[in-house]
Amino acid sequence: MILVDDLDRKILSILQRDARLSYREIAKELKVAVGTVYNRLKRMEEKGILLGFTPKLNYEKLGYELTAIIGIKAQGKKIIQIEREIAENDHVLCVYDVTGEYDIIAVAKFRGREDMNRFVKWLLSIDGVEKTNTHVAMDIVKEDLELPV
Repeated sequence: MILVDDLDRKILSILQRDARLSYREIAKELKVAVGTVYNRLKRMEEKGILLGFTPKLNYEKLGYELTAIIGIKAQGKKIIQIEREIAENDHVLCVYDVTGEYDIIAVAKFRGREDMNRFVKWLLSIDGVEKTNTHVAMDIVKEDLELPV
Protein backbone atom coordinates (compact mmCIF):
# COMPACT_ATOMS: atom_id res chain seq x y z
CA MET A 1 0.00 0.00 0.00
CA ILE A 2 1.74 3.13 -1.27
CA LEU A 3 0.60 6.20 0.61
CA VAL A 4 2.65 8.80 -1.26
CA ASP A 5 3.77 9.29 -4.85
CA ASP A 6 6.73 11.17 -6.33
CA LEU A 7 5.01 14.56 -6.13
CA ASP A 8 4.13 13.99 -2.47
CA ARG A 9 7.76 13.06 -1.78
CA LYS A 10 8.99 16.21 -3.52
CA ILE A 11 6.60 18.37 -1.48
CA LEU A 12 7.72 16.70 1.76
CA SER A 13 11.38 17.08 0.81
CA ILE A 14 10.92 20.81 0.22
CA LEU A 15 9.17 21.16 3.57
CA GLN A 16 11.98 19.30 5.32
CA ARG A 17 14.39 21.81 3.85
CA ASP A 18 12.26 24.82 4.86
CA ALA A 19 8.84 24.38 6.48
CA ARG A 20 8.25 28.13 6.34
CA LEU A 21 7.68 28.12 2.58
CA SER A 22 4.20 29.04 1.40
CA TYR A 23 2.05 26.79 -0.76
CA ARG A 24 2.67 29.27 -3.58
CA GLU A 25 6.47 28.98 -3.26
CA ILE A 26 6.32 25.18 -3.19
CA ALA A 27 3.99 25.12 -6.20
CA LYS A 28 6.27 27.46 -8.13
CA GLU A 29 9.34 25.30 -7.43
CA LEU A 30 7.51 22.14 -8.53
CA LYS A 31 5.67 23.82 -11.40
CA VAL A 32 2.23 22.71 -10.18
CA ALA A 33 -0.91 24.57 -9.10
CA VAL A 34 -1.13 25.99 -5.58
CA GLY A 35 -4.34 23.97 -5.09
CA THR A 36 -2.43 20.79 -5.87
CA VAL A 37 0.09 21.50 -3.11
CA TYR A 38 -2.70 22.41 -0.67
CA ASN A 39 -4.71 19.27 -1.47
CA ARG A 40 -1.67 16.99 -1.28
CA LEU A 41 -0.62 18.37 2.12
CA LYS A 42 -4.17 18.22 3.47
CA ARG A 43 -4.47 14.56 2.37
CA MET A 44 -1.10 13.66 3.95
CA GLU A 45 -2.19 15.31 7.21
CA GLU A 46 -5.48 13.41 7.18
CA LYS A 47 -3.66 10.10 6.58
CA GLY A 48 -1.23 10.82 9.45
CA ILE A 49 1.83 11.05 7.18
CA LEU A 50 2.45 14.72 7.92
CA LEU A 51 2.24 15.23 11.67
CA GLY A 52 3.04 18.94 11.90
CA PHE A 53 5.53 21.67 11.20
CA THR A 54 8.22 22.25 13.81
CA PRO A 55 11.43 24.28 13.91
CA LYS A 56 14.83 22.65 14.31
CA LEU A 57 16.35 23.84 17.57
CA ASN A 58 19.88 23.95 18.90
CA TYR A 59 19.19 22.61 22.39
CA GLU A 60 22.67 23.42 23.69
CA LYS A 61 22.12 27.11 22.93
CA LEU A 62 18.86 26.85 24.87
CA GLY A 63 20.73 25.57 27.93
CA TYR A 64 20.30 21.81 27.53
CA GLU A 65 23.90 20.71 27.96
CA LEU A 66 23.34 16.98 28.51
CA THR A 67 21.78 14.36 26.29
CA ALA A 68 21.10 11.00 27.89
CA ILE A 69 20.13 7.65 26.44
CA ILE A 70 18.47 5.65 29.19
CA GLY A 71 17.73 1.95 29.17
CA ILE A 72 14.83 1.02 31.43
CA LYS A 73 14.01 -2.47 32.73
CA ALA A 74 10.34 -2.74 33.66
CA GLN A 75 7.76 -5.25 34.81
CA GLY A 76 6.06 -6.74 31.76
CA LYS A 77 2.46 -5.92 32.68
CA LYS A 78 3.28 -2.28 33.30
CA ILE A 79 5.54 -1.49 30.32
CA ILE A 80 2.94 0.35 28.22
CA GLN A 81 1.76 2.41 31.19
CA ILE A 82 5.37 3.26 32.10
CA GLU A 83 6.21 4.23 28.51
CA ARG A 84 3.24 6.61 28.40
CA GLU A 85 4.21 8.21 31.70
CA ILE A 86 7.81 8.70 30.56
CA ALA A 87 6.65 10.13 27.21
CA GLU A 88 4.75 12.89 29.02
CA ASN A 89 7.88 14.20 30.76
CA ASP A 90 9.14 17.47 29.26
CA HIS A 91 12.77 16.28 29.22
CA VAL A 92 11.99 13.31 26.97
CA LEU A 93 12.44 13.49 23.19
CA CYS A 94 11.96 9.81 22.29
CA VAL A 95 10.59 6.67 23.93
CA TYR A 96 11.10 3.29 22.28
CA ASP A 97 9.68 -0.10 23.21
CA VAL A 98 12.65 -2.35 22.41
CA THR A 99 13.98 -5.88 22.48
CA GLY A 100 17.12 -6.87 24.34
CA GLU A 101 18.39 -6.32 27.86
CA TYR A 102 16.11 -3.34 28.45
CA ASP A 103 12.40 -2.99 27.73
CA ILE A 104 12.33 0.76 27.09
CA ILE A 105 14.87 3.23 25.72
CA ALA A 106 14.34 6.94 26.38
CA VAL A 107 16.32 9.83 24.92
CA ALA A 108 16.19 12.98 27.02
CA LYS A 109 17.84 16.41 27.35
CA PHE A 110 18.90 18.10 30.57
CA ARG A 111 20.26 21.47 31.68
CA GLY A 112 22.88 19.80 33.86
CA ARG A 113 23.79 16.89 36.13
CA GLU A 114 21.35 17.83 38.89
CA ASP A 115 18.52 18.03 36.37
CA MET A 116 19.41 14.57 35.01
CA ASN A 117 19.83 13.14 38.52
CA ARG A 118 16.31 14.27 39.50
CA PHE A 119 14.92 12.73 36.32
CA VAL A 120 16.62 9.35 36.84
CA LYS A 121 15.42 9.24 40.46
CA TRP A 122 11.92 10.07 39.24
CA LEU A 123 12.16 7.22 36.71
CA LEU A 124 13.17 4.80 39.43
CA SER A 125 10.19 5.90 41.54
CA ILE A 126 7.68 4.86 38.86
CA ASP A 127 5.81 1.74 39.90
CA GLY A 128 7.09 -1.18 37.81
CA VAL A 129 10.50 0.28 36.90
CA GLU A 130 13.12 -2.20 38.08
CA LYS A 131 16.36 -0.53 36.99
CA THR A 132 17.85 2.03 34.64
CA ASN A 133 21.13 2.35 32.78
CA THR A 134 22.04 5.89 31.75
CA HIS A 135 24.47 6.81 28.99
CA VAL A 136 25.51 10.45 28.62
CA ALA A 137 26.42 11.64 25.14
CA MET A 138 29.94 13.07 25.16
CA ASP A 139 29.56 14.67 21.73
CA ILE A 140 26.62 14.82 19.36
CA VAL A 141 27.83 13.78 15.93
CA LYS A 142 24.37 13.70 14.32
CA GLU A 143 21.00 14.47 15.81
CA ASP A 144 18.24 14.54 13.26
CA LEU A 145 15.06 12.51 13.30
CA GLU A 146 14.30 13.29 9.67
CA LEU A 147 14.93 10.80 6.90
CA PRO A 148 15.14 12.06 3.34
CA VAL A 149 11.97 11.22 1.46
